[in-house]
Amino acid sequence: MAHIVIMGAGLGGMPAAYEMREKLDKKHKVTVINNGENFHFVPSNPWVGVKWRDRNQIEFPVRTYLERKGIEFISTGVKRVHPDQNQLELNDGKTVDYDYLVIATGPKLAFEEVEGLGPHGGHTYSVCHVDHAMKSHDVWDDFCKKPGPIVVGAVQGASCFGPAYEYAFIMETDLRKRKLRDKVPMTFVTAEPYIGHLGLGGVGDSNGILESGMRDKHIKWICNAKVTKIEAGKMYVTEHDDMGVEKKKHELPFSYSMMLPAFKGVDAVFGIEGLTNPRGFIIVDKHQRNPKYKNVFAVGVCVAIPPVEATPVPCGTPKTGYMIESMVTATVHNIHADLDGTPADTEATWNAVCLADFGESGVAFVAIPQIPPRNVNWFSEGKWVHLAKVAFEKYFIRKMKKGNSEPFYEGSILKMLGIEKLK
Repeated sequence: MAHIVIMGAGLGGMPAAYEMREKLDKKHKVTVINNGENFHFVPSNPWVGVKWRDRNQIEFPVRTYLERKGIEFISTGVKRVHPDQNQLELNDGKTVDYDYLVIATGPKLAFEEVEGLGPHGGHTYSVCHVDHAMKSHDVWDDFCKKPGPIVVGAVQGASCFGPAYEYAFIMETDLRKRKLRDKVPMTFVTAEPYIGHLGLGGVGDSNGILESGMRDKHIKWICNAKVTKIEAGKMYVTEHDDMGVEKKKHELPFSYSMMLPAFKGVDAVFGIEGLTNPRGFIIVDKHQRNPKYKNVFAVGVCVAIPPVEATPVPCGTPKTGYMIESMVTATVHNIHADLDGTPADTEATWNAVCLADFGESGVAFVAIPQIPPRNVNWFSEGKWVHLAKVAFEKYFIRKMKKGNSEPFYEGSILKMLGIEKLK
């Protein structure tokens, strides 16, 4: 009997647990260890921030659903991974031994890398976690009673730019509905070299479509931007040219700001030689497997992926939802093969399907694979995206409760569209 432990119960960890339990013989034990009792649907956080959702609509306790599938659940959280001993040290001092470890923790949010950044002791909000989105949720009405300038975007080193665009347009939509838009100048600040780069070198006509949308909604922007310091009500931004040379310094006043931080690896793995890179992300081969510790796999945002290209201001590479799901499926297949004594050589496609809601409309893209060069490079906009994002939220939460990572009809539809998880 083997013990497979999954660190994290998020967008990667939950599907990994369900797929692992379905794929492996019942004699093998599957355990999920998470820092807390709940799953929350991260893509809905921008709605939470402007009070279009409450946390109880996008969050639920996972224990009952996992245990119903025969998956053990521990909510203490991991203090430190000890890969040489095949052991996890928990926050309560207990230890858990494993035969295989799947790291699906997501990132640590590096607010400390910019002075004054973040909701904890800083002056900006975040939509990376529901706890942070709820801090905005609690003050959004107060802001709307005394509206003023908004600065929104992503700082240097950030890798997940989509939510910044979503939140900018969602706030703009909400302010128009409240008839307050004329009282709120908006500036989008981003480390990207151009609007719509997304950390991916652009997808289709993302540059043209997003620039057009921001002009239409009167949102100004600053690209190649490095945020040097944030004070209460003021952000200091240095704009660079295409060669990375300082071009202009900006002092941006704000009454409200949401800036996405850079990511790094969580404390439980940070600095483990051979397991992580200098930023603390898990090093994996093309089979999602760590080259040094062969029984350690990783999926999702915690995986080390180099930037797709050099940019004047550092930009990371995002790991989008379907790309993460493809990592999960490849990992499950490879652990299953390893247990059976056959080659663990399954590769994830890293294909990407993304829906970004803009309040009344939205944009969608398909990138096959996500990292260029691509076989499919499609980007589009329309009101249908808003409706699709709402439907997907409900659908994904429902399947996480039902314990079915990919229903047959979902896989069939995507396969007909040429979108598959495995090579």
